[in-house]
Amino acid sequence: MTNHVLAMTEQQHVSVFCFCFGRYSESLYALFSLGGLFYLFSGARTVAMIMLALSGSARSNGALNAGYICFEALLQAYDAAIQKKRPMWAVQALVTGFLRSTCVFLPFFAFQAYGYLNICVHGDTDELRPWCKAKLPLLYSFIQSHYWGVGFLRYFQVKQLPNFLLASPVLSLAVYSIVHYTKLLHQLFQSTSIHEQIIAIVDGRLVEAYESSDVATVLKSEISTGPHNKKQGNTEVKKRKSVAASAASAASLDSNVSRGRIVGDNKDECPLLVLPFILHLTFMTFTAFFVMHVQVSTRFLSASPPIYWAASRILAPARGGSCKRWGYFVIVYFVAYILLGSLLFPNFYPFT
Repeated sequence: MTNHVLAMTEQQHVSVFCFCFGRYSESLYALFSLGGLFYLFSGARTVAMIMLALSGSARSNGALNAGYICFEALLQAYDAAIQKKRPMWAVQALVTGFLRSTCVFLPFFAFQAYGYLNICVHGDTDELRPWCKAKLPLLYSFIQSHYWGVGFLRYFQVKQLPNFLLASPVLSLAVYSIVHYTKLLHQLFQSTSIHEQIIAIVDGRLVEAYESSDVATVLKSEISTGPHNKKQGNTEVKKRKSVAASAASAASLDSNVSRGRIVGDNKDECPLLVLPFILHLTFMTFTAFFVMHVQVSTRFLSASPPIYWAASRILAPARGGSCKRWGYFVIVYFVAYILLGSLLFPNFYPFT
């Protein structure tokens, strides 16, 4: 009886954070994640930090969004240290990125501290729960493993085949996205150096280059550089634009680099900024397939932009043949997901 009460208490502490934001937290997680990424790559870093932190309040995996802030900080630090020869600016960029990333992690830490204080420190029982004695006491991880059977390959059972089938469309779309953009990134690294890519990003020369690409919605904005005065900044930009233009002209390979443009296969444009999105999606796809309840993939991956980039590429009018047939399948799946999901999920049917 005591263990049952403790189990209920632990699960209530897990759900209280989610319930505060609405009937279910997944849609809010997607809203804050996509909104935070939009503002981050638009240059509004404070707003982005707040929204990404709120995504971590809605879902625990929102803490992973701190990786995007770290990636931007690394780009700024590289530009400051290598291009501008200003090591102090590089340190400032890294410290600022670390502080902003910590803010994104704060909701996750706050929730773990809340559970630990209420159950392990101020609990009514003398018997501590197993996770209270762990070196890193994580309440949510314990509940997932102990009560929900979450763990590496623990869901690989014959009786779970229908759930793997349910998750197969979104997992297939995720794998397609990862493979496609990894190939484009590989072509990008072969055609031009990473150094040139970073300089192009921090100079804001990629804005016009991606207006026709399927990643333009998120990435067609300028990432400004670190703190410096206007006169020196304008001089640096003019110098770098001249140097970068001549370097791009000399290093152009099959028109892949031209006036700051980075063009992949079939005119698909793939900037270096796509890299953190693909790394994030790869990690989440691996976790969803091998660790989690696989049917949760349908909503677990719903806030990942590459999923929609890949879908839009399949649905592009210029595609024909088999790609066009796959486009019809994508439309049918998305419509069915909305209609069936709206009916099955709130009625506790095994949809996700």
